[in-house]
Amino acid sequence: MTRCLSRWTTAAVLWIAFASTAGAETLAVTVEQWGLLGSWAVDCAARPDREKGARLTYEIRKDGRVMYRRNFGEAKDENEVVSATINAEGLLNVMVYFPSMQQTREFGLLLLKDGGLRAIYNRSERGVYTIRDGKYVGTGEPTPAQQHCD
Repeated sequence: MTRCLSRWTTAAVLWIAFASTAGAETLAVTVEQWGLLGSWAVDCAARPDREKGARLTYEIRKDGRVMYRRNFGEAKDENEVVSATINAEGLLNVMVYFPSMQQTREFGLLLLKDGGLRAIYNRSERGVYTIRDGKYVGTGEPTPAQQHCD
């Protein structure tokens, strides 16, 4: 099991390292046209906090890479978005590689009519969900709408 996970992680890292410029441009265009770029939070006026709400930022670097920054107040990280696709219902399916956790996570975001967004699902590369059908798996509570802070 560990060997399989190690191979998958190695493959993901190699895929990231050797992604073509055209692929990066396509990824950047997808997230930009969908409206993902910038900072998002449940409450943009509140200071970032792990319990009360993080500030999540998506940006395109000069080299064309799309980055995902999380600010929890006391902790921050930066991770690379490795793919983003839009399905027929308009859901943005995003894959992010988290080096600190040595895993890739996939999440689906829905852009709301008022300009906000909601997380519809979030799962690990093993298929373990933390959010499913717009609800937290652990509590059954719906995910809150996030507002664009920029």
